[in-house]
Amino acid sequence: MSLLARLALHVLLAAALCLAGGIAFIVVEVRQGLQAEAETSARRIAEQYARQPGLGSAGAGPAAAAEAHPEGHAAPPVLAVLPGICAEVALAAEAPRRLCGGWEGWGEAPGWFRAAVPAGSGPPAMRSIVYRGRVIGVATAWPEAAASAGRAWRQVRDLAGIAAGMVGATMLLIGLAAGRLLAPAGRIVDGLRALEAGHAGARLPAFTVREFDRIAAAFNTMAERLARTEAERRSLTLRLFQVQEEERRALARDLHDEFGQCLTATGALAETIAAEAADGRPDLRADALAIGRNAARMMETLRGALARLEPPEIEELGLEGSLRALVAGWGAGGRPGTEFHIDVVGDLADVPPPTALSLYRIAQEFLTNAVRHGRPGRVFLRVLRAPGDGRSVTLVVDDDGGGDAGRLRTAPGRGLLGVRERIAALGGRVSITGTGTGIRACAVVPMLARGAP
Repeated sequence: MSLLARLALHVLLAAALCLAGGIAFIVVEVRQGLQAEAETSARRIAEQYARQPGLGSAGAGPAAAAEAHPEGHAAPPVLAVLPGICAEVALAAEAPRRLCGGWEGWGEAPGWFRAAVPAGSGPPAMRSIVYRGRVIGVATAWPEAAASAGRAWRQVRDLAGIAAGMVGATMLLIGLAAGRLLAPAGRIVDGLRALEAGHAGARLPAFTVREFDRIAAAFNTMAERLARTEAERRSLTLRLFQVQEEERRALARDLHDEFGQCLTATGALAETIAAEAADGRPDLRADALAIGRNAARMMETLRGALARLEPPEIEELGLEGSLRALVAGWGAGGRPGTEFHIDVVGDLADVPPPTALSLYRIAQEFLTNAVRHGRPGRVFLRVLRAPGDGRSVTLVVDDDGGGDAGRLRTAPGRGLLGVRERIAALGGRVSITGTGTGIRACAVVPMLARGAP
């Protein structure tokens, strides 16, 4: 839930609580007011009967009352009974009479309101009717239940209308005012997402609201520190790859100079022994030939290791020539039944040597994984540099050997991990996806003039 929506919800909850409190106050006030009006009505009735001529005969019995008032005892004027109040007059000589003040103008409360907020009433108000020093009856008054509910409903309805108008106006003001005040929150979220996406240069502007401005200052400080840390990490990673290449070259030289010479000498010695072995020593001749064959196999294995350890001279052959030689080598000595193809689009002649070496190593690893993690019939290496694009080179390896791209992405091997680290250090990006028939590995490498291994 957004901050603006949460603020609006809190305002609605506060308004609902205030409305509930107002309703409770209205109900209590109506009850107290009607109880007071019942007291007033009972007092008025008693006073009116006490002043009415001829009421003294009421104590003499029905005959005397009929003689004083041939048409029977008249009821007091309705004005004596306030609206919403019912009264009963009980005289000693007459049957009780009941009167109710008119309240129809208040309206009738809905059934749900009467059920949810019962009006109720207190004890009835009772006043003795005294005429000429004698108590001749009792006047009783009480709030009528329906009138009490109607009166409360009318006030609650008015209050609810006022509250709804005030809440609507408040929400409008909040939307106008808070919307502008909270606008920086969206900018901050966008900045965080940009930083999450790898845009180390993302920065936030200064805000007029102090709290948001402090957040922006902290964000910018964090982004600058993260950019410095990322630059240091990339520089260290590039340096590690450079050291790795130097170690590979040193190891290749040692293998070539030491093992290569030893294996060459061993093969030559084996041939000499086999040639000079006497005809009576066929066993010695066979052993010498076996030693020669083993030395030849070891020499072939050494040549493959040297080819992996020390790439061709890219500065002499160029990136395209080196990649074509790599694919040709796979085609000649790769898995039987697998065809290797290369397609180069664009000019790769001016690719700097550090970037060219990185692309060569990436292509080397992608081709190895295509053969290792599937059974492809065809493997395509595509290198693309769009015309006029001097910023990056795209390298794609497609195969039709099946395989699980998700499993390959999470494989614990060091090969793809090294590719990811290399591409991240160069500021590029890598993706491994399934094509339905195989796996596609794609790397986009920025052009670097120096600093890359």
